[in-house]
Amino acid sequence: MTAEMMQNMSMDAIGMPAMDTMTMQECIEACSACEQACTMCADNSMADGMMKCASMCTDCADVCNTMMRMMMRPTGFDMASMQAMLQACMTMCAACSDECGNHSEMSETCRMCAMACDACRAACEAMLTMMRETETA
Repeated sequence: MTAEMMQNMSMDAIGMPAMDTMTMQECIEACSACEQACTMCADNSMADGMMKCASMCTDCADVCNTMMRMMMRPTGFDMASMQAMLQACMTMCAACSDECGNHSEMSETCRMCAMACDACRAACEAMLTMMRETETA
């Protein structure tokens, strides 16, 4: 349903008629998946006494949620703040992936969380690239 709604939103209203809604949708979905994986990993890590991992995952889940919600409101886009948020999300996902990667051999949850973080980082990078190309077009 979200993809259909996104396609019906007017990008002309924000001065970005060339915005690729499919790239936006993929980024929204990657942020949602990462938020869910990080939330579950944080819970599991707390139970296992890995407090740094739990904290990192909780922070990453929060950043991914905020990024996702910002993209779901494209009429309020401010290019500079959106690009900064995409950078922040990419940085948080990389840090969380690194932390979870430290435990991936002993925790399947951490391994899957690291994969979700990597996918989210890649989707945010694609979104950022698309936005920069749209700006210069």
